Amino acid sequence: MTPLQELCDWAARLTHDDLPERVRALAASQILSQTASIRAGAAHPLGARMIAAFGEPLQPDARQSACVLAGLGSWLNLDDTAYAGHLSNSTVAVPLAFAHAHGLTGARLIAAVVVANECAARITAAATLGPLRGQSAIHTHLVGAVCGRLHAEGVTDPRRWTDALGLALALPHRPLMRAFLASDARLLNALAPVRAAMDACDAAAAGLHGAPDLLEHPDGFLAALAAVPLPDEVTGGLGRRWHTETLSFKMRPGGPGIDAAVDCAIELHSELRATVGALDPATVAEALVEASLYTLYAGRRADRYVTGPDAPLGALVLHTPYPVATALLTGGLTVADFERPALAEAARWRLAERVRLAHDPELTRALFDSAAPFGAAVRRAGAAAEPWLLEFGGPETARIALDAARPPEPDFTAATKATGARVTVRLNDGRAFTRERLVPLGAMGDHTRACHENLVREKFVGIGGDADTAKAAAGLGTMDAGRLRDWVGAALAERA
Repeated sequence: MTPLQELCDWAARLTHDDLPERVRALAASQILSQTASIRAGAAHPLGARMIAAFGEPLQPDARQSACVLAGLGSWLNLDDTAYAGHLSNSTVAVPLAFAHAHGLTGARLIAAVVVANECAARITAAATLGPLRGQSAIHTHLVGAVCGRLHAEGVTDPRRWTDALGLALALPHRPLMRAFLASDARLLNALAPVRAAMDACDAAAAGLHGAPDLLEHPDGFLAALAAVPLPDEVTGGLGRRWHTETLSFKMRPGGPGIDAAVDCAIELHSELRATVGALDPATVAEALVEASLYTLYAGRRADRYVTGPDAPLGALVLHTPYPVATALLTGGLTVADFERPALAEAARWRLAERVRLAHDPELTRALFDSAAPFGAAVRRAGAAAEPWLLEFGGPETARIALDAARPPEPDFTAATKATGARVTVRLNDGRAFTRERLVPLGAMGDHTRACHENLVREKFVGIGGDADTAKAAAGLGTMDAGRLRDWVGAALAERA
């Protein structure tokens, strides 16, 4: 068997009964979290335009519904991440669409989401030491959409899975950063690959074949998209090493690199309010954000596009100064903060001008010591990762990452995503206030493992969802087809 055939043979036969309870529970939280993201995307003016172009989120044609759900949930950076990839835009959206259209039970929905997670994350991990990561790695959605649909449809022939994935990955999408950051094309970032995946499934059902050795062949997928290919990630630890356990839940809009800094700013808002009253940007000498190279890397790409309230949304959600300034002034960060009138408030931009980013090598060391977003891949690659590390962050990053290297983890039961930050607000009168957080709220770690159900309920209700619908999500796996259809309708019917 090739790695693709082995993965498809395992995935096609996996059932709800095969899943550990902790994995089922995480998948249920993932479904609720992503429905919140879809609601938020649909409520935004740009989401309304997407719906005008492609139709409502829930449609009789599950394929079209899957595309719309994928698009609505992706572009505000409220989508959940894992090692490796922004999974939920396909791995939740597609099974959700087919479950609603075809009357699946909750157990089948949970199983389809986990299967899609595992396949998409593994293939993404195999190519994660390359030029495409995070939302730019949209081949994640080619895999997640194919596997989510086939499992939801009850296709058990591994050859159909291999053909569909071989066809989908034959034409991997690659976004252009100019379009991604400077235009509304970002809204199609997940929709387009999910549509292509639906076509691949239809083609495989009609008898078209894909190359079963496409992943590892010298002229294949990993050779084209990975600087350091990791083919063993595709099948290593199947049934034991669950990538679903690396899920991080996005509690607020904005790129994943800013989460810890915003958490710190929210805490500082309360302290500053108690100490100095309402914060006046004119009294702030500097708001220093010390972070890992990951935060600085994402920020550098977006900074050139963000010059004020008319900045393109695709760049603004990856920018650090505006979200941090907003959190310091308001004590929160919501979708409404990326729309007018909030976006046009002059005080936010005056304070954003005082936000400065600096690299903290110890936070970078902690970043590479965690599993996500790419620490596990660096450990798997070992010394072979050095060329990628040099290109990504230079000699200092390579030294830090390789010095921190340890043997690859056998499973992800203790996985973390340490994208930490330290925020210090210095006032003109000399006073300074500091907060630090290593693992952002909702990111994978001990707290999220223990509290993910409560966290995603808070997210769903905070975006305008019904509290009873949120509470019912913990029981998704026990719902019959009728109850599940009603729940999906309730979760998505009334937009924020």
